[in-house]
Amino acid sequence: MSTIKAGIVGGTGYTGVELLRLLAAHPEVELAAITSRSEAGTPVADLFPNLRGHVDLAFSEPDGKLLGDCDVVFFATPNGIAMTQVAELLDAGVRVIDLAADFRLQDAGVWQQWYGLEHACPEILAEAVYGLPEVNREAIAAARLVANPGCYPTATQLGFLPLIEAGLVDDQRLVADCKSGVSGAGRKAAQATLLAECAESMKAYGVAGHRHLPEIRQGLSRVAGHAVGLTFVPHLTPMIRGIHATLYAHLTDLGHGLDMDLQALYETRYAAEPFVDVLPAGSHPETRSVRGANTCRIAVYRPQDGDMVVVLSVIDNLVKGASGQAVQNMNIMFGLDETAGLAAIALVP
Repeated sequence: MSTIKAGIVGGTGYTGVELLRLLAAHPEVELAAITSRSEAGTPVADLFPNLRGHVDLAFSEPDGKLLGDCDVVFFATPNGIAMTQVAELLDAGVRVIDLAADFRLQDAGVWQQWYGLEHACPEILAEAVYGLPEVNREAIAAARLVANPGCYPTATQLGFLPLIEAGLVDDQRLVADCKSGVSGAGRKAAQATLLAECAESMKAYGVAGHRHLPEIRQGLSRVAGHAVGLTFVPHLTPMIRGIHATLYAHLTDLGHGLDMDLQALYETRYAAEPFVDVLPAGSHPETRSVRGANTCRIAVYRPQDGDMVVVLSVIDNLVKGASGQAVQNMNIMFGLDETAGLAAIALVP
């Protein structure tokens, strides 16, 4: 097919610059528009020097005509923005990938409960496809609108999926103990993410309820065929990039979980997945092993051969947890090689 014309709404945050980095090197993409009300007229490379020589565009005011001429538009905006503009773009024949949460939850009432806003286009929610390729690849290929998953939900769902699909665990007592780097909080000025506040420290947050909880539950419940029970506790850690999810589930005799070769289960489930790497038995995946890469690395354990299974899942929150997964979804939507533009090797150190 011809080159894909891509637009980005909200290109000044961390997910926006990561999209720019990936799309600028994509062999089948032409960057056509990058919008920002606050930085309109500013050359992209002035704000992000790493893109000098790779992105020649300047930020522009949001323009419906300019975006409407694109083949695909990515929203790298705060929650609540995409839902006010998506209908116009879909009517213009543009395919849309939203990296925020506007279309991740199928129930508008649940969305309002967790995000504190009335949904601007609840009639479109049913059409939105949840963009986790390892589960929804066929639906993504036919979608006009893809809801790109959150970072915690990506790491958590990929870790739990084989166990839920095989019916091996008590899915009413799932536990996700997750850690994130500070870039997950966005590129805004905030006291909690100042160096003197978060360096050499770690803390839990959102224990009473985090916005990613209903998203994870929704995804796992679809796979299970009924509502699952999940305790989800996120933590802020003193690193820039990365998600580490430590996941716990009880194996059951009913699902023959106590007799299952869990290593083989995970290796078989993800054998054909280009961006999920099941590590050899006994491994401990590190967040640095996926820094800058669109890869989820997973290890599975059954400590002391008991009835508890522990899954370790790591991703880069800005790549497989956001912009890389968005590019992966775009590749699927336009019939490209799913790995196009995503072959970068992780950065170490």
